[in-house]
Amino acid sequence: MSPVIYLPLLLSFLLSTSHLAAAIGPTTDLHIVNKVISPDGFSRSTVLAGATSSSGQFPGPLITGNKGDHFQINVIDELVDKSMLLDTSIHWHGFYQKGSSWADGPAFVTQCPIVPGDSFLYSFSAPDQAGTFWYHSHLSTQYCDGLRGAFVVYDPEDPHRSLYDVDDENTVITLADWYHTPAPSAGPAPVSEATLINGLGLYQDGPSSPLAVIHVKLGSRYRFRLVSISCDPNHIFSVDGHNMTIIEVDGVNTRPLAVDSIQIFPGQRYSFVLHANQKVDNYWIRASPNLGPQGFAGGLNSAILRYVGAPETDPSSPESQSTHPMLETNLVPLEGPGAPGSHASGAADVSINLDIGFDRQNFKFTLNGVSYVNPTAPVLLQILSGAMDATSLLPAGSVYVLPPNKVIEVSIPGLEIGGPHPFHLHGHSFDVIRSAGSSTYNFANPVRRDVVSTGTTGDNVTIRFTTDNAGPWLLHCHIDWHLELGLAIVFAEDTKSVHKEAPASWDQLCPRTS
Repeated sequence: MSPVIYLPLLLSFLLSTSHLAAAIGPTTDLHIVNKVISPDGFSRSTVLAGATSSSGQFPGPLITGNKGDHFQINVIDELVDKSMLLDTSIHWHGFYQKGSSWADGPAFVTQCPIVPGDSFLYSFSAPDQAGTFWYHSHLSTQYCDGLRGAFVVYDPEDPHRSLYDVDDENTVITLADWYHTPAPSAGPAPVSEATLINGLGLYQDGPSSPLAVIHVKLGSRYRFRLVSISCDPNHIFSVDGHNMTIIEVDGVNTRPLAVDSIQIFPGQRYSFVLHANQKVDNYWIRASPNLGPQGFAGGLNSAILRYVGAPETDPSSPESQSTHPMLETNLVPLEGPGAPGSHASGAADVSINLDIGFDRQNFKFTLNGVSYVNPTAPVLLQILSGAMDATSLLPAGSVYVLPPNKVIEVSIPGLEIGGPHPFHLHGHSFDVIRSAGSSTYNFANPVRRDVVSTGTTGDNVTIRFTTDNAGPWLLHCHIDWHLELGLAIVFAEDTKSVHKEAPASWDQLCPRTS
């Protein structure tokens, strides 16, 4: 079943301005290339993905499939610009990779990087997953230079299908921070020059530059898929004059929740239904970052929602105060709500506390006193070579071995320095039994997701998941600059059940790594 487009709405699609080239997948080549672009009016060389060698774009091409599809994505490294990284590695964010941990993508955790002139076929299935995902480089801070894009898996039996009329490549909305200096020379904590919505934006005191325009038709209901492909800032997202009904969080269907603003952190995704029921006109779409250029003057941090029939002019809609902001504690999974294990704090089979620290002398983040540094051999390769316990797995102090089929509880007290820190767990979704800004533990129906904000001083965000997916899974801050500064650990889950499933080409990546 293809994305939903009703024939009476065809005219609106023909008139709309598509922000993405045609979607690709589930079997495709993905060329990684250098290209000079100017999405905010400033020209710079970038690292981009494209369906062909000449089609590198930002964001990268939308990859799509249907629930149950097998994905085969051949990543071809054609990078030549030595001002940025030449090797690459791609993470398919949100996919559990059950039985295919070798295809997860983080460099030196599940694979060695792909070198220029080489390619690697990521081949994986997600039989029980559908929703909104994304992909990005997982080598150092390379994705901040442009290698990031959205990934959607459609469900022909979507339980929310009756709530919307339109769900296609034109209803994907990406939020990104943008930097004028290449990541390798930007310093350890750069601040973005611009917010890009669907790859377009403006920077402070910069030249006039086009903004993204999203078209809707009066009376229709749209499933918008909001994806934060940000390297650092979180954003407060809203659409003037319109409410949003959230129906999906990080690939998990939720009970419908009506809001008028959404705070979204790097790596997070939300599907929301917007009913185009206002006057035919233009309306500002706003994405206010916590870091970077502030305000909306002249179109900063903005895009345009344009009704079919409205004039092609900038909106005059006023900014309004949010009265129904999204609260994470109000989000409830649609199916199978409830955290695993006994309903008491600390009553899981394994309880782990991760204290975030900051080593000012070395300018590094730490977890339980250790700053993560990539090992020379991927953790997965170490496991396949016979290393099974924390004392034999590298990097020392950053690998936590987890037993199979147990309930794991992880608590992460907030840290004000660099915060709030959004933490992402590979290989799993998890139940957030205590959210940032709350002192209450919810075991009955907590939100289920794969990226959570750890809040700030005084918070103690706590998650639970079950070890039902053997492999080495990274847990890290999704502010990419912070990951580079060591804010990560690896959960080596059920090491004895990790079997050699990778193709021969996986073995050949490490000898080729420069």
